[in-house]
Amino acid sequence: MHPVGIGQAIIDRVLARRGRLHIFERLDPARTALVVIDMQSAFVAPGAPAEVPAARGIVANINRLARALRERGGKVIWITHANSSANGVSDWAAFFDYFVADDVRERTLQALAPEGEGQKLWPEMDAAEGDIRLQKNRYSALIAGASPLEGVLRSHGIENLLIAGTKTNVCCEATARDAMMLDFNVVMLSDCLAALSDDEHRATLETMIQQFGDVLTADEALAVLQNK
Repeated sequence: MHPVGIGQAIIDRVLARRGRLHIFERLDPARTALVVIDMQSAFVAPGAPAEVPAARGIVANINRLARALRERGGKVIWITHANSSANGVSDWAAFFDYFVADDVRERTLQALAPEGEGQKLWPEMDAAEGDIRLQKNRYSALIAGASPLEGVLRSHGIENLLIAGTKTNVCCEATARDAMMLDFNVVMLSDCLAALSDDEHRATLETMIQQFGDVLTADEALAVLQNK
C-alpha cells in the first residue's frame, strides 16, 4: 500500500475552487459498484512480466470493501485484461509494437492471453458467487469496444463507481476518467489502488480529485455508503 496522500497545495486548490474537499456526502449502495481492475496473476504474481509489487498490499482492503458492499446490496465487478495474438501480431499493436521491448513482448502476450493463467484472479482475491467478471483489451474498460462494462452498469442501474486495482495511473485512471465523462459518479479508493511508485500513485489521486472524481480510503467510502 502506498504511504502517500494528496499534497496540501492540491487540497488548498480544491477547497478554493469548490468549497469542500470531498464531493459525495452519500452514495446509495444499491446503485454502487466496486470495480476491481487487473488484480490478476499477470500483474500481481511475483516475477510476472507486468508485476506491480504493491498490488499484493491492497488485497485485504479490496476484499473487506467488497464484502461490505455486497451486504449493502451493491455490485462487485472484477475486470481482467486480455490481449490475443496470432502469427506474431497482437490485437493491440499500437501498444505491443512500440511500448514493449522485443524480449518482453512474447512473455507479456502469453501472460495476457485470454483464458490463460495470467487471466486468473490473484488467489487471495475474495470473489463471490453473484459477482460480475469481465475482460477488457485496452487500458480503459469504458472506451468503445474495450469491454461490455458500460452496458452492464446501465443494465443494473449503477450510478456510482468505486475504483480499485492496478495500476493506479494506467488502467484504473483511464477507466475512471472515462466513467466521469460518461456521467458516472467516480471514487478512487486510495488504499485499494497500486502503482509502480508512490509518485505515480499520488499524481493520479491529485488529478482525479481536482477534475474527475472523489478520492477516499476504503473506510471513508464505507462511511459514505452507510449515510442515510
